[in-house]
Amino acid sequence: MTSFLIDILPKQFRQFIQSSQTFIGLIIACFIIAIWTISLGIFLKLDISKTNIILILTAILWRTFFQTGLFITAHDAMHGVVFPKNSKINNFIGNLCVILYALFDYKKLLERHWLHHQNPASELDPDFHDGKHKKFFSWYFYFMFRYWSWLRFLGMTVAYHSVKNILHIPESNLILFWAIPLLLSSLQLFYFGTYLPHREPLEGYENSHHTQSIYRPFFWSLISCYHFGYHEEHHKYPYISWWQLPMIVKQEKKKKIVNKYCN
Repeated sequence: MTSFLIDILPKQFRQFIQSSQTFIGLIIACFIIAIWTISLGIFLKLDISKTNIILILTAILWRTFFQTGLFITAHDAMHGVVFPKNSKINNFIGNLCVILYALFDYKKLLERHWLHHQNPASELDPDFHDGKHKKFFSWYFYFMFRYWSWLRFLGMTVAYHSVKNILHIPESNLILFWAIPLLLSSLQLFYFGTYLPHREPLEGYENSHHTQSIYRPFFWSLISCYHFGYHEEHHKYPYISWWQLPMIVKQEKKKKIVNKYCN
């Protein structure tokens, strides 16, 4: 329907819409980075003693959501879909996001992520458990250990104390609006992006991607982890952005209905 409406528009309007679509990923990425940066600046200066506890908890959840958004954006960059027209800009955005997230090395993450896609839920998958650490927390700590870096830990420590002492930011604010959202975000990404979709079902995996989707209404799918619950679709169509996954899910459902009636 959307493509039909675009087709009947005047040529100049069609060209404008089609060209603007290539910038959507970049616009969304810049929006997430901007909100993360602005909210961090605002909340680090917040006077906690004069702030309602409900507002503080809301702020933590807000920061967690956009902290996760940084990594999801970097993930899109790893698939080349933040800005497909220019790989340098695309990779710059990805690199910036993982640095802001937790001083990660973008190239190393990129290599490991494609190993995951090529060998999902196997011994060669850097995100998968070792056969022993199958339960949530044991797998989570095993997962985090494999991505651990003392150099990055040192960098995060220096950044933390630099912000605290040079900018005179209260430590309570740093913990509430930087450290805790980072921890919660890591749990969110692991739970919705690795544990739920890639844990082996009792009856065994049903597809070559060794994954399964968790279908939720649009809003809950978005806030849970940027539609990452649609994980089977992500593995089937790795060059689709996170914000396009709901559309892919709808198309897949339509295909199944058509195939059911045709067969």
